[in-house]
Amino acid sequence: MTLPFARGLGNQLPVYVKTARNAEIWDVEGRRYIDFGSGIAVLNTGHLHPKVQAAVAQQLDAFSHTCLMVTPYGVAVELAEKLNRLAPGPTPKKAIFVTTGAEAVENCIKIARAHTGRAGVIAFGGGFHGRTFMAMALTGKVVPYKAGFGPFPAEVYHAPFPIAYHGVSVQDSLDALEHIFKYDIEPARVAAIIIEPVMGEGGFYIAPPEFLQALRKLCDLHGIVLVVDEIQTGFARTGKMFAIEHSGIEPDLMTMAKSLAGGFPLAAVVGKASIMDAPAAVASAEPTPVRRSPARRPWPCWRSSRKSISVRVPKQSVRS
Repeated sequence: MTLPFARGLGNQLPVYVKTARNAEIWDVEGRRYIDFGSGIAVLNTGHLHPKVQAAVAQQLDAFSHTCLMVTPYGVAVELAEKLNRLAPGPTPKKAIFVTTGAEAVENCIKIARAHTGRAGVIAFGGGFHGRTFMAMALTGKVVPYKAGFGPFPAEVYHAPFPIAYHGVSVQDSLDALEHIFKYDIEPARVAAIIIEPVMGEGGFYIAPPEFLQALRKLCDLHGIVLVVDEIQTGFARTGKMFAIEHSGIEPDLMTMAKSLAGGFPLAAVVGKASIMDAPAAVASAEPTPVRRSPARRPWPCWRSSRKSISVRVPKQSVRS
């Protein structure tokens, strides 16, 4: 049988789900499974949690969609306030909502660039940040995510993730960052460093707390925005609400998705208010006047390489 899906959409298991409850699924042939996949770390509250069902039903009785940027609504404000309170650190926070994790990552880079006025971004080998183009550029794994899809956005650099099992120490990773600063891009042009506190697609390796603490100091030293990708690790998956809390540092920006909405498409960026507001400040700024080069004088007069040429425009008759 020829499936209607493109071959690029892979399927790991030949199990067609009919129903699911909590941590279990039943296929179309009635077989019962424990769902260790959980939609790739999406269902921290399980399939069809009663509170999630009730919230969805209540919302569908009211309206399905209006666009928050057109006609806002109270539940979005309430959720933003709650996420701002939950985000680690004492600095005042603000939030934005988007649809997917990759979209949250892309917006983090936009916000960091607007805040710093810089372009460079550093990510880590083995990290996964999404399948859109900037997210793919940040992802440190070529096959199966990047092969054949380039070229990717420029000014993205990768350092090795500290993994003791593979012989990469914390100091090795810090030295690699200094190598990037010396040979690829100076820190004054780096807008952001992005990292998963627990690497996902790269093998489920925990970033050592001392490495995350060193990153915080490095970013503070050079005015770099520290972005923590909590899309897969967030919402109590590691024993705390966010995995970065195990290191005791405060990120500048955080991405959230997956379990944020218990199986429904919702993502967010939450970060320090002064940084989150940067794009609005840039958009409202007065445009910089463009200085016209003498070599590009407006028509009808210009200077050639050999002599000046004047063009006389005949007066047009004016009808009274």
